[in-house]
Amino acid sequence: MWFALDVTAEEAAREAVEYALMEAGALGTETNAGGKGRLCVTGYFNAPPEREQVQAQLFEALRIYDLPSSAVREMQAREVAARDWLGEWKKNWRPVEVGARFVIAPPWGEVASAPDRIIIRIEPGMAFGTGTHETTRLCLAAVEKHFRGGSFLDVGTGTGILAIAAAKLHAGAHIEACDTDAEAIEIARENARLNGVAAQIEFRVGSIEETSASADVVCANLTADVILPLLPVLTGATCGQLILSGILDTQAETVRARLRQLGIDEHEVAAAGEWVAITV
Repeated sequence: MWFALDVTAEEAAREAVEYALMEAGALGTETNAGGKGRLCVTGYFNAPPEREQVQAQLFEALRIYDLPSSAVREMQAREVAARDWLGEWKKNWRPVEVGARFVIAPPWGEVASAPDRIIIRIEPGMAFGTGTHETTRLCLAAVEKHFRGGSFLDVGTGTGILAIAAAKLHAGAHIEACDTDAEAIEIARENARLNGVAAQIEFRVGSIEETSASADVVCANLTADVILPLLPVLTGATCGQLILSGILDTQAETVRARLRQLGIDEHEVAAAGEWVAITV
């Protein structure tokens, strides 16, 4: 028996609700249009979800996405007959092409290889960063454009996808990756082993600090509220390019204003949907 939680919300709150349900313990989500500018996001749980915990995660997600509490209308729980959800999901998963060279694929399934293609195998659904989200795609495109070897630091690595991409771009590069979530670091290490680059990447639990070694390229795919207080340390640890993502277009000017306070006026901005990446 599975347990479903249906959340009716405004279309603008889709990603916030999906994020909140996963943070509350959902093993997967499904979104269906509801008409009149609304939709229904369903989270699937293997145990009855705690309503108060879900509500707390929803409020936090709405805060991060700068949305009003009215963006979520109602929430209803129901029981669902057991099915082979994982098997059905795997059948429908397709590789994702990012930029000119990267192909993100799950461990299963065949992907046609080519001399100029870099295939990254990621176990999806276990940590943030499977290549499908706009912020991850923006970061991968920026890494492909700006990383020319040397050293690379991935702050908030999630599944390790950006660190793995950097390692596959330049086999001789020194790659470091950190995340405050110990489980994410274990997942990232496993993904690195899956891609044959585990020996090239130094993973650790934690975040960037003033004592962190500098790198030619630093990538921080976080959220704007996390990036802002870290900006002095992030810029201080960057010898070449600093790639910032996880920023909504409505938050971009706030980040740019903070960069100007730090004496940084020149940067490039790339956008995908309602998300932007800023490369300094």
